[in-house]
Order: sequence, then structure tokens, then C-alpha cells
Amino acid sequence: MSAGDVFVIPCLSDNYTYLVRCHETGMTAIVDPGEAGPVVAELEDRDWSLDLVINTHHHNDHIGGNAELITRYGAKLIGPKAETMRIPGMDQKVAEGDTVMIGALSGQVFDVPGHTSGHIAFYFPAVSALFSGDSLFALGCGRLFEGTPDQMWQSLQKFRNLPGDTLVYCGHEYTQSNARFAATIETGNVALKARCAEIDDLRARGIPTIPSRMDKELATNPFLRADHASIASDLGMEGATATEIFAEIRGRKDRF
Repeated sequence: MSAGDVFVIPCLSDNYTYLVRCHETGMTAIVDPGEAGPVVAELEDRDWSLDLVINTHHHNDHIGGNAELITRYGAKLIGPKAETMRIPGMDQKVAEGDTVMIGALSGQVFDVPGHTSGHIAFYFPAVSALFSGDSLFALGCGRLFEGTPDQMWQSLQKFRNLPGDTLVYCGHEYTQSNARFAATIETGNVALKARCAEIDDLRARGIPTIPSRMDKELATNPFLRADHASIASDLGMEGATATEIFAEIRGRKDRF
């Protein structure tokens, strides 16, 4: 029996927020609530309260529901220590090496600067869940609004040793567009071609592509594969460093 559950809640235009429930204690948390309404509706439908609000970074489409949910439920707020000045009212400020508890569920904190300078991610092994915010996406990664290509490349490396069955819960439903772009970067990747078809089928039926799996990301996500010879060859960048190749891929995605 699983130690807990994760429920995907669509919000805003293309965001996801995640409801996490510990079976042992009944403690409930929401990750990156871009707005409160869909979260309240889900909690009321399940007749649950809310104990924790957890943020990965300061952008409003990830914290926009904080105030209403905290006021309504008396929830405590956990977020990145490095973004203290940009996320008001944090009760627990965390950074790499810290642990976050949702009841009996223990989460490891990663510092993953790049999208924002203080971005963090959370890995909860008991539910095989990585909450990556806007660092790692299904078949993509976040825009570098506040960081450098080298920072983001180093940040993404922290996820590559997680178990292959880790479920990646990211911030947005960008997967179909990311897949179209990825297919232009690594043209001979058979696994990527199959995944693109699978994603098109899911979206045609209105089904979320999230969560994805880490093993699939490692096999198909060009932003995790910048050190693979096949990508260097396709880009005509043999001999370039992984950071240089990552920067080229990110630049192409920005213009895609």
C-alpha cells in the first residue's frame, strides 16, 4: 500500500498544482497553488482540510493562491529560503539539504537555480514524486529568467540519479510543444518519436501528460541529454561542452 497520494489539479490556463496526502497521518499539502479556487473545490469534494502550502519559487502563477488558502485553512507556508524577500509569510524556509515533512512523508530539498535564482524542488521517495516546479518539465526545462545556462544544467544534473520510476510533477502542461521542439534536436531518437505520438494521443483526448517518469525524461528530454553524443552530432557541435550544447538547445527553444 502506498504511503500517500498525489492528486493533479489543473489551474489557471496551463498550470498544475498538486495535492499531497499522507495516509498515516492524514496531513495534506498543496504544492505551487497558482490560484485557490480549484484547490478549495478539490478539498471540499474530499471533505479535507489543508495543513501545508509548499512553493518551489516566487512567480505568481505558483504562489497566487497562497494567501487565500492560508487564511481559509490556517495552513503553514514552506518555501525557498533564497526567495524570502519575494514570497511573503513563509513559516519554514528551506534550502538544499533540508527536509520537508508532510505528516510521515519525508521530502528532500534541492536547490535548482536557473528559472529563478532561488528555485527549489522537492523529492518525496515514499510516493516516488519529484515536484520540480519550473526547473524540469516533461521534455523541457524552464526559461532562464534569472540564471545562466551553466546554473540550469548543473541544477538538472541533480535529478538524473533519482530512480527511473520517479514521477515528475512539473508546473505546466507544456509537453506537446516541448515534444515538437525535442524532435528537432535529436532526430534519430526512436524513444522520442514514440513518446511524441503518445503525447499527441493524450492531448487529443484531453488527458494530462503529467506526471511523466524520470526514465522517460532521461531517454527523451534534450535538456537532460546535452552530454549525449547523438545530440552533439545532430547539432553539429562535436567537441563542445555539455554546457555549451545545453545553452544552444535553450536558445533554440526560446526562439521556437
